[in-house]
Amino acid sequence: MHITDIFQASTPTFSFEFFPPKTEASSDRLYHAIRELESLKPSFVSVTYGAGGSTRDLTHDLVVRARKELNVTTIPHLTCVCHQEADIQGILTRYAGHGISNILALGGDPPIGLDGYDKANDAFQHAVDLVRFIKTFNDSGVHPDPKGRGFGIGVAGFPEGHPGTPNRLIEMDYLKAKVDAGADYICTQLFFDNHDFYDFRERCILAGIHVPIVAGIMPIVSAKGMKRMADLAAGSRYPAPLLKSIQRAGEDAEAVKRVGIHWATEQCRDLLDHDVAGIHFYTLNQSNATRQIFQNLGASDSGGLRGG
Repeated sequence: MHITDIFQASTPTFSFEFFPPKTEASSDRLYHAIRELESLKPSFVSVTYGAGGSTRDLTHDLVVRARKELNVTTIPHLTCVCHQEADIQGILTRYAGHGISNILALGGDPPIGLDGYDKANDAFQHAVDLVRFIKTFNDSGVHPDPKGRGFGIGVAGFPEGHPGTPNRLIEMDYLKAKVDAGADYICTQLFFDNHDFYDFRERCILAGIHVPIVAGIMPIVSAKGMKRMADLAAGSRYPAPLLKSIQRAGEDAEAVKRVGIHWATEQCRDLLDHDVAGIHFYTLNQSNATRQIFQNLGASDSGGLRGG
């Protein structure tokens, strides 16, 4: 289903993000997690893409399998890193052939440990270049979308600011350029203070950005995982009250997990009270925390969170 149809059919949206497995055993565990979360009736699920396209085929296989076997809209990530136009053309053609309706277009992280990598050699230097290329592909009519729209396109937003663009005014110009190039919605990086999201949303309006903005939520499930998040999502800010609660939990792993899920639950409750367009859960390929948040909010599935 095209993303614009999803937003028109039911808002707010509720979606889950997964990353492709690297082993057969982890593949089975992930598929089980996706099956469990399917009962929550997500609006869509997304699948990440390794730095430099290192998990390109794994991403594609998981996206296609989820779409066919689980009957859920799947959105693959696509990045600029280590790609030429022919690469992206081939990937888009392959996805179109399998009826994939949407793409999340990202700049992507530089590959770690890849000798000789030079960003200047990439055909697409920024996500806006990738968005423009996908729009050109859409105009070619190759995609089977019945309304002739081609792929729906999502882009990333950063409520706490993009770590690579310290000038927040220029950062908003870059975001608007992605939307003007053809992005249909924005999915944000994770954040832990909703005030950052609300401020970001207002700044988008001031900049003339009027597409849906989906809030990215990642529940903390371990102290170790929290530190890893800080590395992966460079610049993420952990509010002092959250850190105090984590410290009170001490070495009690279950207590840390309860604190993290409670904090994410309160974030979601507040976002729903403030008319968020959608909530995107970074699941870390596990189902328990997301399911617990739904239960804490008094809902058995996404329809319950919408009040129907």
